Amino acid sequence: MRSLRPAQTLALRSLLSARALHGAASPAAPAAAGGARGCAPLVPPPRLPPPSSRAVPAGVAGAVSFSLTFATVAAAEAKAKERPPTDLLPQNVVLYQYQACPFCNKVRAFLDYHDIPYKVVEVNPLSKKEIKWSDYKKVPILTVDGEQLVDSSDIINILQHRIKPDDKLTDEDEAKWRRWVDEHLVHVLSPNIYRTTSEALESFDYIAKHGNFSFTERFAVKYAGAAAMYMVSKKLKKKYNITDERASLYDAANTWVEALNGRDFLGGSKPNLADLAVFGVLRPIRYLRAGKDMVENTQIGDWYQRMEDAVGEPSRIEE
Repeated sequence: MRSLRPAQTLALRSLLSARALHGAASPAAPAAAGGARGCAPLVPPPRLPPPSSRAVPAGVAGAVSFSLTFATVAAAEAKAKERPPTDLLPQNVVLYQYQACPFCNKVRAFLDYHDIPYKVVEVNPLSKKEIKWSDYKKVPILTVDGEQLVDSSDIINILQHRIKPDDKLTDEDEAKWRRWVDEHLVHVLSPNIYRTTSEALESFDYIAKHGNFSFTERFAVKYAGAAAMYMVSKKLKKKYNITDERASLYDAANTWVEALNGRDFLGGSKPNLADLAVFGVLRPIRYLRAGKDMVENTQIGDWYQRMEDAVGEPSRIEE
């Protein structure tokens, strides 16, 4: 919302100028247009010069004020999250996840963008004791009012239908790129984040700090996990015919940018499900060495920043 303050200030200045010309007292500052979580900070009333014969006519000032205020509100709404109507908002949402799992992050990106409140249960990948109640032994698992939903793409499809029941149109381009995320992009990530022993340790340091581990488990996970995934990444390279890890990552990023074709998002002025899927799976690596290299060597950084702004703050309920 910081980018809206100059427009808000100018709008308020015009409004107060018009009131001053009529000898009215300065009004209380109105609540600024806000997003789904509330109003932006109020702008303090500026000190105004006394009216003069060269002052703008009150009618013109009022018209300018109204136009700028309308533009400010419109800009705020364009940036606002797409929260479902109250009667369609999923209730008692709990996400069972690994913090660094790309598929879990896909689901979180959807929940955050739609401002759907959810709790998180971090699953211990060694014992998986947190999901022993489920026959499904992978993550993510999402429960909505006690109903179990599994598989990241299926979870998103079900939630999308629930919050937009009248939206029955299938966008083939959107569906194609969502498949591309699941069938190609995610397979490029592991060989990159576990490319070298130092990168593997960097990744598992993040996992150990954010995962559900005891003090002793944390040490074992970092070093034993990093060593194991370093070896697994070599097998994944062979399986998916990856000869140069970074080149494959850069190629995937550039492929996505080309798909945007100059648009802010694949969905146009707002993200669609494909945008959220790409953003979600890239979010765990963005500030690891692989993610930094990707942004520095491709054109994906601008889109990623727009997505960060659009998705906004997590709607996770902290306990």
